Amino acid sequence: MSYTDKQIVATYAGLFEGLSVDNKIDLIEQLSKSIKKEKKNRDKAFYNAFGAFASNQPAEKIIKEIRASRKFRTKDISL
Repeated sequence: MSYTDKQIVATYAGLFEGLSVDNKIDLIEQLSKSIKKEKKNRDKAFYNAFGAFASNQPAEKIIKEIRASRKFRTKDISL
């Protein structure tokens, strides 16, 4: 944990001192939910990256289109 992170945590901890026990428990629950949600979103984003290209065209046609769209430039290099 970096120095800045430690300072942020200490600042929040100071704010929490004024809360009631019930509010602290509610805060803990909401923090726990947010951690679980972040993990789900991160995992979901990772798995959604696979197969992200969707097309109804057959693979051969897509490959043919990609190869046809390539443009090559010849340039003479004098040494």
